[in-house]
Amino acid sequence: MRVLYLASEATPLVKVGGLADVAGELPRAILSLGIDIRLALPFYPSIKETHFAVEQIGEATVKHSQGGHGAEIYATQIRNVPVFLIDGDPIRQSDDIYDAPEIDVDKFTFFSLAALASCEAIGWQPEIVHANDWHAAPSVAWLKAHRDSDGFWSGVASVFTVHNLPYMGSDAGQVFTGYGVNVTDLEDLPSWSRTLPLPIGLATADWLSTVSPSYANEIQTPEFGHGMEQLLQSRRERLVGILNGIDPEVWNPTQDTELTATFSHDDFGSRTKNKQALQSELGFETETRIPLLAMVTRLDQQKGIDLVLDALVDMMNERWQFVILGTGDPVLEEKARQFSTTYPDRIRFVRRFAPKLARKIYGGGDLMVIPSRYEPCGLTQMIAMRYGCIPVVRSTGGLKDTVEDYEPEGHGTGFTFGPVESWALREAIQRGLNLYEDQAAWWALQRRAMMKDFSWQRSAEDYHDLYRGALEEKLA
Repeated sequence: MRVLYLASEATPLVKVGGLADVAGELPRAILSLGIDIRLALPFYPSIKETHFAVEQIGEATVKHSQGGHGAEIYATQIRNVPVFLIDGDPIRQSDDIYDAPEIDVDKFTFFSLAALASCEAIGWQPEIVHANDWHAAPSVAWLKAHRDSDGFWSGVASVFTVHNLPYMGSDAGQVFTGYGVNVTDLEDLPSWSRTLPLPIGLATADWLSTVSPSYANEIQTPEFGHGMEQLLQSRRERLVGILNGIDPEVWNPTQDTELTATFSHDDFGSRTKNKQALQSELGFETETRIPLLAMVTRLDQQKGIDLVLDALVDMMNERWQFVILGTGDPVLEEKARQFSTTYPDRIRFVRRFAPKLARKIYGGGDLMVIPSRYEPCGLTQMIAMRYGCIPVVRSTGGLKDTVEDYEPEGHGTGFTFGPVESWALREAIQRGLNLYEDQAAWWALQRRAMMKDFSWQRSAEDYHDLYRGALEEKLA
């Protein structure tokens, strides 16, 4: 089986958001199943400055109403996964990964279609085109419009994965028309969305997926559907939720060199050394019996930082310390800064992107607070559990699918709550603080959390099943 996997970013070549982690890790797991999967990325100027060995392997032409646009095809590898790097004038027009809407629409439409043209130019014929988010949506729309009349693409199936539904792209009507992407036969879409890349991808792909089973259900409702719920309901037989994963080699507390002391689920007594070192680095009292709460997050309304701060104000009679690591909305940043200033012995706000400190927080924190208003999947809770930092999460999307609520009988891997209210979060945190006083029960909870398998292998097998079904349908 041959799969072309299109994304706008992938670690370690280029990373802005969580899509990069998925695109950088999932294809490797799929490759291990014996599938010939190749990743296509724009050849951003920033990638050209890295140490990766790159060679040009061909050229292609992307058809356009105003004449063809040339594309250069380069090749490299990410952990044995072949990568096509697509270059051309629309990609070179900006040094930024994401830019103004009009620039991005042109850039990513060109990239999507150039990736398809590149396969034809080098003679590698995929059986599945797997596109991710709005940036790659033009590929599945073009495929639907042209594969019946283009022998090279005849019988090729398409899969379109939505990582975060609200991010739909901007008006691409004229750009799509210029590149021959059909934007007229879309009656199933609301009229306001018929020139937006992501809705067009939802309407034209053979199969749809998103990043957790619960999110697949949620986006079929008015609360989470952002106007796409009726379309998604009509296509529910072709919509699957496949949980994201984490790389157990990248996130491994037994080998993590950023930690003061490594540990495992069989022997995590030395984990307290990480907590003491973290408390000292943050300027907190170095006392391991004080619960250390944490958030490693982007600061915006979706992530619920406001709920946390409101909840903690009502918990000042409890013993706890709290660190927030991240950047985002200036208003929320200022609120976090003010809390840190008001309660310097309790709260520390670290306003920066700090991967090394994040690892120390995972390896030394006690409770990871994730009160998202919605969360398509989320990786933070998986990493936290891998490192024995118990998640406190709102029961939504991927958080609901990955964190099992604690029960005194000896079940569960974290603490969950439902209502988007600070009192509900406060109650969940309080349950965690209460259990922390029972060291034996707490250690048992940590051990269960650390033993959960969130590797990409499970996700890869689910995608293999999806690919196989899509291909069999085309061949029938």
